[in-house]
Amino acid sequence: MQPTLVIMAAGMGSRYGGLKQLDTLGPGGETIMDYSIYDALRSGFGKIVFVIRESFRDDFMRVCASRYGSHFDFTFVAQELEDIPAPFFPPEGRQKPWGTGHALLTTSRVVNTPFGIINADDFYGRNTFEVLAEYLNRPNLLPGLYAMVGYRLDNTLSPSGPVSRGICQRDENELLTDVVERYKIRDTGNGRIVCVVPEEDGKPAYEMELKADDLCSMNCWGFLPDVYPKAHDLVVDFLKENAARPASEYHLPTMVNHLIKSNKGACKVLKTNAQWFGVTYRDDREGVMARLKSLHEQGLYPSPLFT
Repeated sequence: MQPTLVIMAAGMGSRYGGLKQLDTLGPGGETIMDYSIYDALRSGFGKIVFVIRESFRDDFMRVCASRYGSHFDFTFVAQELEDIPAPFFPPEGRQKPWGTGHALLTTSRVVNTPFGIINADDFYGRNTFEVLAEYLNRPNLLPGLYAMVGYRLDNTLSPSGPVSRGICQRDENELLTDVVERYKIRDTGNGRIVCVVPEEDGKPAYEMELKADDLCSMNCWGFLPDVYPKAHDLVVDFLKENAARPASEYHLPTMVNHLIKSNKGACKVLKTNAQWFGVTYRDDREGVMARLKSLHEQGLYPSPLFT
């Protein structure tokens, strides 16, 4: 059975200023996730699962039906604020989803194969899906052994503003040993890359320097279905501490780190020669459009992608 590709598309696009998941950036009106789907299907993935908000389901259904037709099997899962384990409930005034860790958990009712999971608004490159599909299609996958495709930090920054990244460490066996979510990462323009470590336990926020070749997660992961009960328990643990906080989120890198540290899972770091780029801010749009146009001109993608 072919692995499933989960595309996380429930973000509200507050920094971008709109629903960037459906923004047409390619020369033929393609969205960024169109390229991920195209590359994934040709690399060995089968079903596509979109994680969305119920409020824009109609927009997604209209776009997907007109663009993909019957080319492949796809379905939608809504990530809603109320869809969390009992007895927890969202606090008054909360608007944002609960984060990418919660997004993964919402797919448990429709995914029963090994699966990859990615962001809708990141261009990962074909080789990323090739190495991830090759890993997930292995007949001897061990329970609890997952995967991450990692990128150099300096190749993942936005010229338009700060970003968040999961900064990773690995051992001699290419197993992930630690992943820490870092916030407000930016290139200072003088050869330094810095992040802001937020206030915690009474300690004030401070700025910390990172290295250009630090390995970072771009939310391109591979899992087996056995991750779901573990994810449920970890989301419950998160909610015990954070359910009343209106802006708290549980991120996938944090979830994987918890699995590693508790010996409930391990994560293989996969190498790729693909080039990442994405749209975090509206000002990223022009550069992304130019890069996509160039890929078509080089003959790497047809236009339209789905005919």
